[in-house]
Amino acid sequence: MKKLLLTILLIFLITGCKKSELETVISPATAIVSKDEVADEVYQVAPPSPKEMTEKLLPDENKSPQSPPALKKTDTISRKVIKSGNMKIQVGDIKKAQVLVGDILKKNNAYIQSEKFQNTDMDDNLDLVIRVPHRNFDTLVNSFSDGMGSVLSKNISSDDVTEEYTDVSIKLANKKIYLEKYRDMLRSAATTKDMIEIQETIRELEDEIDVAEGRLRFIDDRVNYSTLNLSLYKEKVRSSSTSKIGFGSRFGDSVTEGWNTFVGFLLGIISLWPFFLLIPVLIFLWRKWKAGRKK
Repeated sequence: MKKLLLTILLIFLITGCKKSELETVISPATAIVSKDEVADEVYQVAPPSPKEMTEKLLPDENKSPQSPPALKKTDTISRKVIKSGNMKIQVGDIKKAQVLVGDILKKNNAYIQSEKFQNTDMDDNLDLVIRVPHRNFDTLVNSFSDGMGSVLSKNISSDDVTEEYTDVSIKLANKKIYLEKYRDMLRSAATTKDMIEIQETIRELEDEIDVAEGRLRFIDDRVNYSTLNLSLYKEKVRSSSTSKIGFGSRFGDSVTEGWNTFVGFLLGIISLWPFFLLIPVLIFLWRKWKAGRKK
């Protein structure tokens, strides 16, 4: 009986030890499995990675920095402004003034489009049409105003042609679209009448496109290069106190002017020769009338 009880106790002890060993062996694996399962569950419900969050947030975050450039681009559309001016400057010497004008033009990348010189008894006039890049226009005008001479008159104006330029550009783009459509219609035209009508429309559109493109080129040229009409004026002083002309020269000028006046008067009388032909006729009629009266 005692042996039986001891045997049963030994079996329970051995079974308990094995069970505890198995639990100790199995428990880490179970822990690992549970951690993996928990990790899987956590990964399943975890928030997206930083990269994904960045990609999702980029549109919203970049929206604010991107919108200002768009607004800025709209607000800073290059305006089409034509600058022009007229200046008249009294100088002491035309030739020295020309040299100074040439130096000023070189500094401002300007050039002379046309030049006209006029020498009279009263004054000398040099008229210049100057083209200058629009960014240098104000500098050029200030250079002529300072040190060239006495500014007799100055008129500067700015003409904003942005609206006209935009309107012409939009119409030009529309005409080009219509032109392509009519060219497609011409390829599929069925009758000769349709072909002729389409060709006439195409010709009119091409002419209108040429005119619009020419207008845009003209505006661009006037906008990119401003125009300044510069007149250099030198007055000739003929008074006896300041002039080097002596009495003899002035006496000769007076004789010449008197002779020219006489010649002009004589030529004026000669120009009345048709009326002189009537004098003999009037005399003949007067004498005949007088003779008849005596009878």
